[in-house]
Parts: sequence; structure tokens; C-alpha cells
Amino acid sequence: MSWWGMSGLGTEGEDSAEARFRRIAEAGFDGINGFVPAPEEAGRWRRLLDEYSLTFSVNAYPRTAADMAEFLRAAKEFGRVEYVNAQVMTPFVTGAAAERLLRDIAELSREAGIPVYVETHRGTITQDLLRTIDYAERIEELRLTIDYSHYVVAGELHTIGDEAEALLQRLLPRTSSIHARVSNGEQVQVNLSDDGEHPMLPHFKRWWRDGMRHWLGSARSGERFPFVCELGPPSYAITADEQGARTKELGDRWKQSLQLANIARGLWSEAAAAGRG
Repeated sequence: MSWWGMSGLGTEGEDSAEARFRRIAEAGFDGINGFVPAPEEAGRWRRLLDEYSLTFSVNAYPRTAADMAEFLRAAKEFGRVEYVNAQVMTPFVTGAAAERLLRDIAELSREAGIPVYVETHRGTITQDLLRTIDYAERIEELRLTIDYSHYVVAGELHTIGDEAEALLQRLLPRTSSIHARVSNGEQVQVNLSDDGEHPMLPHFKRWWRDGMRHWLGSARSGERFPFVCELGPPSYAITADEQGARTKELGDRWKQSLQLANIARGLWSEAAAAGRG
């Protein structure tokens, strides 16, 4: 479960860190995707992770290799980080310079012994689908967090034609984790129905399942596949407010997070069965 996605879900008195931990664990989630705790909070986070038997991964926002190196030092010092999800905040760096930065990040990850997965995300080095494909084909060690909500909304993909599908499929062999939300051609995060349905959901389920299948084909014993339910608070969430605070969400973000988790479990079983076949 995304720690960012927990923002604003608790009522007053129920939104402390410990209350969030308890809610996440009792709902059946296996871990938290969050941020490296501040030094004064580190001890409490270690205790809560142990108490609730939750795994832990963190998000990084580097602009340079030096930024990534510094972040990995902090992550290693905390000591519980299974992997880093990186949004590389250089959307206007392209070509050889971008390739060099991504290679440097991959090398730093190897040296630190902490996997770093680069997220497919708007406003970052991977904001463009075509150049991300080019990076993946040139950089063998590049591993990705797949979040196709960004490509769907950035490309105004109201429908998914054969050309778009073929391009999106080319990145899925590099899937090392998934950030789950559903988007359409206009909003980056749309609401599922009470039955957990949406016209765009079949496309996302296909991509998620195919990413899982590719990962299973090369996974080593003991490795885990992170599927993060990452439904953001406003302004990601659609609200009823016309202007101003934008706090009244149209959907139930917690319920939909549980729906996504249930979908993921079903897709995992399908992907595993396809691999055995």
C-alpha cells in the first residue's frame, strides 16, 4: 500500500502513523511503499514495520547520479529498504545524457545492493513512451516500475489501438514492480465502480498481468514482486469542488485500493498459471 495514498483517509484521531500501519496490515497488505523516515522517526518506523510484519520500499526523486548516491546511503542506513522506486526528475534531459544518467543509477544500485526501479511517470526522464523504449533497448540493466496511467493520460489514449498496444508491450519485459491506478485519456486517476469495474480497466489488467508474467519468467528464488496500490489524494483524486480546497473526493479511495489489491491477487494467479503452461 502506498503511504502517500493513505493521506487523508483517516478521521481525526485515526490518522497517526500507528493507526495507518494497523489499518494497512489488517486489510491484508504485505508492505508499505513510502519514504525514508527522518532520523528522529527511524526507530519508530523500524518498530512498527516489525510489529506489523510489513515490508518496506521507498521513493526517490533524483536529478543527478550524486542525488541517487546520497539517497541510497540514507536508505542503506535505515536498513529496511527492499527496493527504491525512482522518479528521475529530468524530463528535458534526452539522448546520450539521459542514457548516461540511467546507466549511472543502475551502477549505483548494484554497488549499494539495493534494487532501483525507474518509474514510467510524467514530468520525469521517462515521460515519453518512445524514448523510454529506446532507453530500455539500449540499457540492458534498466529495470522499470510500470505505471501506465501516465502514458494513457499523456497520450490522450481514450482507446488503445494496435499501435499503442504494441509500443506499451515493448516495455513490459522490464517490469520489476507496478504502481496501480486506472486512467483514461483525460484524468490520470479515475474511479472504479462499486463492483470494481471501469471501461479502461481491462487494458490495465492485461498490462499488469503481462508485466507479472515477464517478471515470473526471470525471477530468482526468494524474490518478491511489488504491486503497489497507489491511489493519490486530491489533486490526483477527482473531487466535487469546483475551485479552492478540492477536498471532497467523488470516490472511496480506500475501498478502491482494496479492489486493486484483490485484482492483483487474481492476475498473479493467472500469470503464474500461464507460466506453468
